[in-house]
Amino acid sequence: MSTGAADSGDVAGLAPGVPPRLVADSVAEALVIIRDKWTFLIIRELFFGVSRFTDLENNLGVARNALSQRLKAMLESGLIKRKQYSEFPPRFSYHFTEKGRDLYGVSVALMQWGDRWLVDKPPLSLRHKSDHGAVEQVIRCKECGETLSVFDVEYHYEPDAVQNLAETGSTAGVPDRYRPRDFPGS
Repeated sequence: MSTGAADSGDVAGLAPGVPPRLVADSVAEALVIIRDKWTFLIIRELFFGVSRFTDLENNLGVARNALSQRLKAMLESGLIKRKQYSEFPPRFSYHFTEKGRDLYGVSVALMQWGDRWLVDKPPLSLRHKSDHGAVEQVIRCKECGETLSVFDVEYHYEPDAVQNLAETGSTAGVPDRYRPRDFPGS
C-alpha cells in the first residue's frame, strides 16, 4: 500500500502539511449521506424489495420519526425517489435511483465481511439467478483484469479535484486541527 507520494504537497486553503486524502476523501463524503446504521439497514431492505414505509418500520423495528428522517435525507441526497401508490390516504413507496443502486456492491462487500468475521455460519447466500453460482465481491484492475488486494494498489490524487474540494468547503474528512480559522465549514 503506497502512502508517501499520494500524501505529499500542500493544498491551498488548508494548514501546511495536510495530507490531500483528508480534504479529498470520497469515503468521508459518502458517510455524510449514509450517516448511521439505520440508513444502511434501510438500504439493505430496499435491496430486498421492501419499499413501503410501514414494511420498513416493521422489518427494522425503527421509530417512525427516525425512519422518516432517514428517508427524507436519502431523498434529498438523491439515493431514492418516492412513488405514490395511494391517493386517499396519500401513501408512497421508496425506490432506488441509479445513485442508490450503486450502493449494491458496498452492501454485498459489508455482508461478506460480516459473514467472514462476525458469524459462525452465514445466514444468507447470494446466488446468480441464471446459473445459481455463488456471488463473490472482487476488486479488479480495469486495464489487465487482475484481481487485486490492498497490497497491489497505489493511491494517486488528482490535484484539481483536491484543490476544488478545498475551495468549495467540502470538509467531511478534514480534522479540525488541520483547518485554519477562515477555512470554509470551520
